[in-house]
Amino acid sequence: MSLELAHMAYGESGPPVLILHGLLGSARNWSSFARQIGATHRVFALDLRNHGASPWADRMTYDEMAEDVRGFMARQGLPAASVIGHSMGGKVAMRLALAHGAQVLRLVVVDVAPVAYRRSFNAYFEAMRGLDLSRISRRAEADARLAEQIDDPGVRGFLLQNLVSAEAGLAWRVPLQALADNMPELVGFPEPRAAEQYDGPTLFVTGGRSDYVRPEHHAKILGLFPNAQFVTIPKAGHWVQAEAPEQFLEVVGGFLG
Repeated sequence: MSLELAHMAYGESGPPVLILHGLLGSARNWSSFARQIGATHRVFALDLRNHGASPWADRMTYDEMAEDVRGFMARQGLPAASVIGHSMGGKVAMRLALAHGAQVLRLVVVDVAPVAYRRSFNAYFEAMRGLDLSRISRRAEADARLAEQIDDPGVRGFLLQNLVSAEAGLAWRVPLQALADNMPELVGFPEPRAAEQYDGPTLFVTGGRSDYVRPEHHAKILGLFPNAQFVTIPKAGHWVQAEAPEQFLEVVGGFLG
């Protein structure tokens, strides 16, 4: 059964657009971009399972997460929508398009390829789990503790978006153990079924300072998405939409029409 996903909605008319965030992100990460394209589209930024305000689950396969999105579309009365996905959300979007292409009007994949990666977030999960939240009352304290293991303040800030106030004090709003357990699934990508292909309009947006989508991935991408276009935003890294928001809006907004 699909889970009922939390979401944030923008815009009152126009073609529907779904936005799917990356690992340890949430719908809120996309609020600025969603608000801007909400001027001409109905936009739904979703919290994927085990993220944001959506329910927790022990399993996180890409087929299950794609079914969560389909369930959301059914509840919203959306027979089809354009789908934008970043990183993990990009893999969910690709899986949805490959398995249920008639429900995807246009596909935007942000800085990820339909391949398995060797990198893992487990070091981040361990650092987060290592914080004794009973002894921490402010996010600044948590940041100082994380700095002992994670040098990059941008990464720490991203991780700490998942630290929220609860009745007993601070708490993580994501199930760290479940995410760690599912890392082999999340860094991979399901082997496409025979003759599986999405031939709708597709845009791959990559960061010039990121190595997630490499030239050697293009053949695999074009085999699954034969109408794919590629756009690189030179000064952006993996979080393209946050690092180059104006260029990202221009590229993706133009593609959506």
